Amino acid sequence: MSDELSVAEELQARAGAALARYDVAVRVEDSGLGFEFDGSLCSLRGVNLAPGLDVLTLTCVLAWDRPLKPQLHKRVAERNAALQFGSITIVGHDKLADIILRYTFPAAGLEDEALATMLLLVLSGAGRARQGLVLP
Repeated sequence: MSDELSVAEELQARAGAALARYDVAVRVEDSGLGFEFDGSLCSLRGVNLAPGLDVLTLTCVLAWDRPLKPQLHKRVAERNAALQFGSITIVGHDKLADIILRYTFPAAGLEDEALATMLLLVLSGAGRARQGLVLP
């Protein structure tokens, strides 16, 4: 591998720097960047999908080990309907579920300020979606 960063790695580093400017404590991990935002555990990675198509993929755990009941499905559906960016899914395990927000977007052409704005828009939506999911 060359000493130069790939476009996807550079994009990931720029996204981490953009978040750090807003006092988000970003950790560099083997699989990307990790951080907490408004109570959600988040992961961010730069990925090359095809030549010239570099994207950021953001995953946020909004809630975990929630009782898997019809009310939870209703809450998630309501939050999905209100969400501007990304989608929320329920990942069931036994009688419990984790609630995950995922969003992937092409970001290589964005300037730093536009990149930061896009990330904060997605993360603020995650924060709003999380409300009411962590309660019984």
